[in-house]
Amino acid sequence: MTELLGGGADQPSPALVIDHAALIDNLRAVRARVAPAELILVVKDDAYGQGLAPIVATAVAEGITWFGVSDLGTALEVRELAGRTARVLAWPAGASDGVDRAVRASIDLGVGDAALLETVAAEARAAGAVARIHLKIDTGLHRNGFRPEDWAETVHRARVLEQSGFLRVVGVWSHIAEASDAEDDAARALFDAAVEQLEAAGMRLELRHLAASAAAFARPEFRYDAVRIGAFCYGVRSAEGPGAGSLGLRPVATLQGTVIAVHDETVTVALGSLDGVPSTLAGRVAVGTPAGPRELLRVDADSLAVLGWPGAAVGDVIAVFGSGMLGERSATTLAEAIGTIGEEILLRVSPRIPRLHRGTAPVASPER
Repeated sequence: MTELLGGGADQPSPALVIDHAALIDNLRAVRARVAPAELILVVKDDAYGQGLAPIVATAVAEGITWFGVSDLGTALEVRELAGRTARVLAWPAGASDGVDRAVRASIDLGVGDAALLETVAAEARAAGAVARIHLKIDTGLHRNGFRPEDWAETVHRARVLEQSGFLRVVGVWSHIAEASDAEDDAARALFDAAVEQLEAAGMRLELRHLAASAAAFARPEFRYDAVRIGAFCYGVRSAEGPGAGSLGLRPVATLQGTVIAVHDETVTVALGSLDGVPSTLAGRVAVGTPAGPRELLRVDADSLAVLGWPGAAVGDVIAVFGSGMLGERSATTLAEAIGTIGEEILLRVSPRIPRLHRGTAPVASPER
């Protein structure tokens, strides 16, 4: 459920409130930080659970020209939303349904296994189109990708398919573990060797992209031609990493709930584990209230129990994470308390909770 608000209206609750002014500020901060590398804005998983259409509309209005997704269905949605002039990169796992439609829609395809490479070439031949592909080298994370020992054979096969006229290798990419500088340096050396082999084989590469949020910010040598950034654009910092404020970012999403009952020492808030707040957060974090932070005592099936405060009243709004009453606190603050990452907290928010978009860009008709 998505409701588009221009701002200024009373916000119903519970809700995941999406602040597009914060999104715009983050996009500008990220682009300034990684320039001259291109920003590929990652909008997988319904823009990290925040609503694909309004997020893409704001990004297009801000001049974002590259979008990244992990499935072909979302890629086709982004193509419709952003228009034909935008570039959309999808990296499906294996030979997925919809490759034919993706090729016809000029979706760039991240290819990390031999079966998908052959499928893309066959579908492009059948459609009479030229598929744009980005070959993925596995640099150690083992999240899909051609193994280094198979790379020479892959390059040869891709070159043969390219010469058939139905396929172009326009990019090379990988994921890195971001576990340590030493491991990332080793991954980068593998990546550079893979690039050299492609160029030696006659590939005319447009984009080399290796880094996601953390590495793109911390290590300029990892930026190459483009960076794929999702979490940081939404103000979700890395676990145990620098604070969002020090990165020049702020949370885009605020999860809020409403007090529905006041007891002697506690209040009950209409928002619970079935709606995506992990029960393991109880006793580990504070939530934002009109009186300041108060301990989250218990997470029930459809409500929260929060330590009360003087003057607490039914209808008071609390913030589980985000900006506002909590100051600068993203989903990562909660994630660190239970040993996970901020993206997981954000994606756990149930689709039953309305997404309320404040300050959205006008949705123009994209160029087809």
